[in-house]
Amino acid sequence: MQAGKLPLEYLDKILAGLSSNDPRVALGPAAGEDAALIDMGDKYLVAKTDPITFATDRIGWYAVQVNANDIAVMGAVPKWMMATILLPEGSSEKQIESVIAQLNEACNDIGVSLIGGHTEITYDLPRPIISGVMLGEVDKGKEVRSSGAREGDSIIMTKAIAIEGCSILALEAGNRLIEAGLSQEDVDAGKRLLNNPGISVVRDARISVAAGKITAMHDPTEGGITGGLRELAMASGLGMKIDQNCIALTNTTRKYCDALSLDPLGLIASGSLLACVSPEDEKAVIEALWSEGIAAWKIGEMLEKSFGIKISSGVRTRDLPKFERDEIARFFSA
Repeated sequence: MQAGKLPLEYLDKILAGLSSNDPRVALGPAAGEDAALIDMGDKYLVAKTDPITFATDRIGWYAVQVNANDIAVMGAVPKWMMATILLPEGSSEKQIESVIAQLNEACNDIGVSLIGGHTEITYDLPRPIISGVMLGEVDKGKEVRSSGAREGDSIIMTKAIAIEGCSILALEAGNRLIEAGLSQEDVDAGKRLLNNPGISVVRDARISVAAGKITAMHDPTEGGITGGLRELAMASGLGMKIDQNCIALTNTTRKYCDALSLDPLGLIASGSLLACVSPEDEKAVIEALWSEGIAAWKIGEMLEKSFGIKISSGVRTRDLPKFERDEIARFFSA
């Protein structure tokens, strides 16, 4: 199989055969869901694991953000983290200390405690890999699942697509961007996306659930915004119609994708939050996000399953593109 996430339909097939013998597991493995829920009495313990495999620069910082995002979109507060750090032979003490310092600093920034993990030098590894485990808490009745969307819900997206994808390209492939005709300032602009607007959606999720009735949230990552939308539709058992003209794209993203012949709809998308909200609360949620400096727009609506998963450009309506692997994986394997 090719590098990247497993195809969604195949993942759904293999997860369908799994079961739990613990009645406290309120939500186990499921395609499109971001984390597990474990009944702890008046609260749910929310558990997530996610690796960093594309980035090498600031890899510890990335690991905290992507795992915290998946806890936050469940309506929960990220609390504790563990990390397995695998490093290539020849890695220096300075490199090891830098990764651990990144983890610690990023956890402190969002109020998460780094509680343990494992670090080793590994045979035949071309670059560092971190696999993080994040735990959080949410009061019962306050949890949000990807499967909770309802027919007629508005779909809100924050910030812009492919923020993480562009930042990775700038940090890991700056020379190739310049060879493709872009300037050093263009490369530096991509690096700045990592912090502004950033790849964290922890605040986006917190503000959204406080402002209105959020029925579902999702954190699009590998597979781009279209992969995240498909996962949301599959988890909810619904269709959707997306307005492509409402999907925000930074000038930097447009330049990168034009120069490298990448489709931004399929480029790794951490930094955007997808939230489904009842139509009567749509305005309140969008206004609350904007008031906190987070750009947000309605990009579509949830429809009955028979409609399918469609995107409209105003001229025509077509099936939402499906990417067999993320555009960044295609780029790095070329």
